[in-house]
Amino acid sequence: MTAAAIRRLTLTNFRSYHAASLTIAGNLVVLNGPNGTGKTNLIEAVSFLVPGRGLRRTTLDEAAFSEGTGAWAVSAEVEGMLGLATLGTGIEAASNEETTRSRLCRVDREPVSSAAAFADHLRVIWLTPAMDQLFMGPGAERRRFLDRLVLAVDAEHSSRVNALERALRSRNRLLEETRPDTHWLDAIEHETAELAVAVAAMRAETVKRLQGALASRQDDAFPSAEIALDGWMERLVGDHPAVEIEDRYRTVLRDNRARDAAAGRTLDGPHLTDLQVVFPLKNIAAADASTGEQKALLIGLVLAHAGLIAEMTGFAPVLLLDEVVAHLDPARRAALYDALERLGAQVWMTGADPAAFAEITSRADVFSVSPGSVTRAG
Repeated sequence: MTAAAIRRLTLTNFRSYHAASLTIAGNLVVLNGPNGTGKTNLIEAVSFLVPGRGLRRTTLDEAAFSEGTGAWAVSAEVEGMLGLATLGTGIEAASNEETTRSRLCRVDREPVSSAAAFADHLRVIWLTPAMDQLFMGPGAERRRFLDRLVLAVDAEHSSRVNALERALRSRNRLLEETRPDTHWLDAIEHETAELAVAVAAMRAETVKRLQGALASRQDDAFPSAEIALDGWMERLVGDHPAVEIEDRYRTVLRDNRARDAAAGRTLDGPHLTDLQVVFPLKNIAAADASTGEQKALLIGLVLAHAGLIAEMTGFAPVLLLDEVVAHLDPARRAALYDALERLGAQVWMTGADPAAFAEITSRADVFSVSPGSVTRAG
């Protein structure tokens, strides 16, 4: 299996870095340094090489260097699915305080319409400490996690999800009016239904594929989960024509206008779908598993997803693991390194304890991170 890989990463006025550059030779990258020195900032920069708001879900302005003009840039030289390429993204300095800045994206220094174009070259997935509460937290977090999984399969998914959210907001605003225009409502509900079914169908397809990948895994250290979608639309899309489900949802929206107007939001649809996760070894919901079991399930889920992407594209994705090894016992840490080697992906790992990476230091690109600076170790 071939791995998509970043060979050079350059940051300009990004987060805590006025300027930084890393040259990477291999597929294991270790970013080591005390807490708060900027390790996560480096992998966050990599996470901007896909559509979306990066692994912290930050605003564009928040990613800028605090003492700069507000502009920032991330550039990467990659060996990807179309060969060698240079990917770049960032924002320019605002001409005035009222200027709305949008994210700029370039491939080989030529402008492209969006970061979706980056998916032709590489896919990036990640696991961060903030995801440790995934199974215990609200459904919105699992839905966001699910959509990130889907996005690695289909680079246009986020644009459809965003369009669905805009359509729902437009409908909600119309329903706030004393006498909403029924023609406008019909039109927006027609658009909403089309987007809703497209979003639900891609989620269902991804979960089906991912469940297959999970079922084929044999790993005691990171056991496979069983996953399913809790949403009527996702359950129907595999067996019913899209137009039939769209018509059904339009009827639901039309019949529930008064109820939704009273609630101030749309109370039915894929924007409320939840991702159900079960720990099959104990036949319990993941939320009822121990903290260690939840962590192992989450790692197993991410590894299976990475394997699925590799199988579908022929290229293993770039994998970002933020402070993951620090919370594993020695046996599970060794098992993780073995699993990553089998996957064959380029993996970026952060950590504060050099001893945690002792097993792989000899074959990794190791960097020492200090505030505002990153240097090759050794």
